Amino acid sequence: MSALEVIVYSSTGCPHCENVKNALKEWGISYEEKNVSESKEAYDELRAMKIFGVPATLINGKKVLGFQEAKLKKALGMTEEAIEKATAPRVQEEKQAEDEIFKEVDQAILDDTYDFVIIGGGPAGASAAVYGSRSKLKTLVIDKAPKSGALAVTHRIANYPGVRGEVTGMELLEMMQKQGKDFGATFVRSNVLSVDFSDEIKKIMLPEGTIKAKAVFIAVGAKAAGSKIKGEEELAGRGVSYCSTCDAAFYQEREVIVVGDTEEAVHEAEQLAKFCKKVNLLLPTGQIKGEANLSALEEKENVEIFNRYRVREIRGEDNVESVVIINDKREEQVWEVDGVFLYLGGMKPGTEFLRGAVDCDEEGYVNVDEQLRTNVEGVFAGGDARRTIIKQAVISAADGAIAALGADQYVNDKKKLLPQY
Repeated sequence: MSALEVIVYSSTGCPHCENVKNALKEWGISYEEKNVSESKEAYDELRAMKIFGVPATLINGKKVLGFQEAKLKKALGMTEEAIEKATAPRVQEEKQAEDEIFKEVDQAILDDTYDFVIIGGGPAGASAAVYGSRSKLKTLVIDKAPKSGALAVTHRIANYPGVRGEVTGMELLEMMQKQGKDFGATFVRSNVLSVDFSDEIKKIMLPEGTIKAKAVFIAVGAKAAGSKIKGEEELAGRGVSYCSTCDAAFYQEREVIVVGDTEEAVHEAEQLAKFCKKVNLLLPTGQIKGEANLSALEEKENVEIFNRYRVREIRGEDNVESVVIINDKREEQVWEVDGVFLYLGGMKPGTEFLRGAVDCDEEGYVNVDEQLRTNVEGVFAGGDARRTIIKQAVISAADGAIAALGADQYVNDKKKLLPQY
């Protein structure tokens, strides 16, 4: 592997670029980084190769576009044995750290009745564990995959209040979880299969048995959803993008389409309008999910909005050349464009296990009031389990505090919510 020449083309603020660089570091692969945000020479090199997106990794001249772990491994010639050897120290270190916090579900846990059970150990759940245990609630946190949440896989965080400098998402999350454990909360690894909130004592069904709780906080994370469009994968990095921060500069004075009906799609269209000659925003459902406002986009001369328009296919040889559109009359049209920015999948909350136990909206987000109470007394929801305008760890942590204080009020029959200091 020492003979490999690896070049990573990146841009400032590109999360996918960080994923590539961190994977290479983890595998023990040396590389040269060329940041197209800082170097016009690097930008021109990428354009000359007809690549219009980052990250772009060259491995002995072979191109791997985007963060495609399997293709990176193949291009590097890495065997599973080599990968296992390279990652063994980190895996062992992470397992030891996780074992310090999480334990297996045993009979004593199944026999007990908890004041407060938290489903999900991310920032919302960990924060709730801190506030719940500090309120002297017997608190249990259940998480099926402590290392796989949105915060856990974030490689760099520099804006969390009170944490100076940069930390990884996993480091920040472990600090929060350890704090909850220090105050007396119990953390277990398990998968919630179903729930029964019909009685005063709520039941949470796990493969190991049934957990009993007086109050419950649903703090599960969200996961990517959606399927690929024909031509999307083949042209990723060659006109298909998922990040305006990463790739907008490649489309200076060009025409692009943005596809999606989420707040993220609206925001990305606004950013691209600063660079592009023309931005076409396609809203597949004809309405924006969430509280995004289209008025700013409607005022821009270089932006046009199309309701109930969908992309059927993305076409091109080396780069995106055109897209096949289904318009609002279900007619097929072919548009010539230079780039396609996709925000279709969005995120779906992992609330399938609820199966009607609490009220949810059409996408599975739990409906809550301003105190994060669901329609079932003693059951709260927050973090990515509820619909929010902005998804940030600090907001999820605030949700955890609100839910825990609400649980304390409910379990101890207090007349009003009491703050902690």
